[in-house]
Amino acid sequence: MALATALLGAPVALAAAPGAGARADTPDLALVVAGGTGHTTLLRPGDGDFALLWRLLTPRFTGTERVPDAWAAGDYPAARATVIWGMTGIGGWPQTSRAPGGDVAVEREDQVFLARDGTPWVRSDPSPDVADDDIRWHRAPRSVFDRLVEPGGPFGPGTTAVPAAAARAAGPAVRARWAVAGLAVGLLGGAAGTRVLIRRAAARHEVAGPPREPRQELIDL
Repeated sequence: MALATALLGAPVALAAAPGAGARADTPDLALVVAGGTGHTTLLRPGDGDFALLWRLLTPRFTGTERVPDAWAAGDYPAARATVIWGMTGIGGWPQTSRAPGGDVAVEREDQVFLARDGTPWVRSDPSPDVADDDIRWHRAPRSVFDRLVEPGGPFGPGTTAVPAAAARAAGPAVRARWAVAGLAVGLLGGAAGTRVLIRRAAARHEVAGPPREPRQELIDL
């Protein structure tokens, strides 16, 4: 697919992943789901692949670039990887029953695609916990992408065979896929001593209280 219609300039890539001087609202955790294999990798600052991922996706970039109309409508290639960015050290009582700073907020969701000319593109949802149509695109450096798909890299060598149009037609199945990815964040985060806090969803759960169940009565026979 020709990308001659991509007229705006690429974002300025950040040279390094966040370190000691990073802003307080900077993501410091990334769950990578490789296309095709579904293999998940949890990355944190200090990991070499985390720095590469940061350079590729530039999660602090908030702009967007023009893509072909077919892509904007959802008919884009199969995703090579999906990345869910998180921020640790938040939450706690009274939002949850855990100590302050023990939760992980889901901050952003990125998908990586390869155009026919070999250019990596990033499709970003800056607020995955909000049901809206705020989707943004930007190009990414191919040299960094190639390092992430090397053997043993978090993107892996494979890619899904399901075309984007078919995935979009699946509707609820697609939403279920993201629910599984969110669950994976919780499982992997729990192994590292953290738990996932899905903002707003957790708040609704707290307001709703315990689930209601049918009343049971003892009957003398």
